[in-house]
Amino acid sequence: MMNIYLLKDISRMSGQSTYTLKFYLKMGLLREIGRSPETNYRYFDDSSLELLRKIKQLRSDGLSLKEIGLRLNL
Repeated sequence: MMNIYLLKDISRMSGQSTYTLKFYLKMGLLREIGRSPETNYRYFDDSSLELLRKIKQLRSDGLSLKEIGLRLNL
């Protein structure tokens, strides 16, 4: 069974601010799996959370967001 999360959930779980996550969405580093038609909330899954962990690690290794996008083939 796949877990579904809201932006605030993956923000809390990943230690990244919602502002940072929205920036990653805008840059194409992170993708939502869907949106609620009623509330327009973004939905994410476990793979989104794993991707955020990889991005955070690569950032701490000193890579730029552009380099991370290239490395992750995004």
